[in-house]
Amino acid sequence: MSVNVCETRVHHPSLRLFCLTFAALWMVWLSGCQPASNSSGSFTVSADAGLPQLDPPAQGGDGQWLFWRGPNGDGVVPNQNPPTAWSAQQNVVWKSKVPGRGHASPIVVDKQVLLATANERDKTQSVVSFDLDTGNQKWATQVNSGGFNARIHGNNTHASPTMCSDGERLFVVFNNHDSAQLSALDLQGNILWQQKAGVFVPKRYHFGYGSSPMIYGDNVVVASECEREGTLAAFNRQTGGRAWSVRRDRATSYSTPVVAHIRGRDEMLLSGGNQVAAYDPTSGLLLWSVPGPWQVTCGTIVWDGDMVFASGGYPFGATLGISAADHEVVWQNSVKCYEQSLLSHNGYVYGLSDRGILYCWRGSDGEEMWKERLSAPVSASPVLAGGHIYISVQSGTTYVFKPDPDGYEPVAENQLGQSAFATPTFVNNRILARLGMRDGGYQEWLYCLGE
Repeated sequence: MSVNVCETRVHHPSLRLFCLTFAALWMVWLSGCQPASNSSGSFTVSADAGLPQLDPPAQGGDGQWLFWRGPNGDGVVPNQNPPTAWSAQQNVVWKSKVPGRGHASPIVVDKQVLLATANERDKTQSVVSFDLDTGNQKWATQVNSGGFNARIHGNNTHASPTMCSDGERLFVVFNNHDSAQLSALDLQGNILWQQKAGVFVPKRYHFGYGSSPMIYGDNVVVASECEREGTLAAFNRQTGGRAWSVRRDRATSYSTPVVAHIRGRDEMLLSGGNQVAAYDPTSGLLLWSVPGPWQVTCGTIVWDGDMVFASGGYPFGATLGISAADHEVVWQNSVKCYEQSLLSHNGYVYGLSDRGILYCWRGSDGEEMWKERLSAPVSASPVLAGGHIYISVQSGTTYVFKPDPDGYEPVAENQLGQSAFATPTFVNNRILARLGMRDGGYQEWLYCLGE
């Protein structure tokens, strides 16, 4: 858009000065109010808007990991060369005790590793910071006390959503007091503001909460999908003020929204409630939706070009390939990847089913390329880094294999800890893994793995 408010010749000196000044101010305002998107689905916020410039594709390589599922929310990590083999005696840089319990993945901001955690005995929920280089605990901030759900699924915790960050603030969501509570903290652990993001009072499925917050432009977005007053809502990152809100009360569900750049625009994708839907991330306006066979999903949607892929769920299991251009289901099978997300790479989709079978499908038509039995159950999502796919199962085993549509090509099988629910994080050619041990009582550990 170009503006020339002085296109008409103005002879009076003071009037001409006013006109030129107004034109300059107008262009500055335009540059500061329009967030720019790029082809990866990430975003850059103008420095004129008073917010930090973010470059999500650079995450991981420069010691930053700001979101659930990494740079673009799809589990694909560029410019990394992490180890493929480890054990309790091999490639452990450091390990630190994690206070409390949770399934939230680590994020990394400003040389800090940050975790959401909960103390079930004291009924407190907190954010904990560890030093990236040493693993030493730097600080811990209690965000909430009391109000825990009386009933949650045995595989869930009271600290399952992963935090997100804009590089200056941390945003964490906890379920308590019949709500999804959104809190903003600075990098020293001080609480900046708190907001009730949505009501969360399940009627049928008392499984707890699991959706992670995500950032788009000036806002942080929270899904609180529940039969009673469920919402998808956005809040200003600086003030916590509500920017927009839409109803999502068709079913209780647990998936995290993600923004993909599709057909020349950013679309916020979310599954659950018997549908896959796309929203305008700036306003919450529904762009399109297609029916899905499951009321409840947990995984985050992935995409490749105009194709969108989702899996779940409850009470029916299925994996779908959807055309975002035609708004229709192109292919569907009966494979159930419920808690864990899929991974899309170079035209193919990889998923580890609830039964422990690893699948590779062609993204365009869903043709099964191969399948391989690994193990189950599984909750963590796959990550592609350094040319390998990493996926951990609940027993603490992590499988490493090559993304090859011609067949399963294993690289390593690593055992560490006795429990793995959180998806690992990849920064500076290292892996940060939240693992549990049951010897003498349950204890979680944060491991830093590297050569």
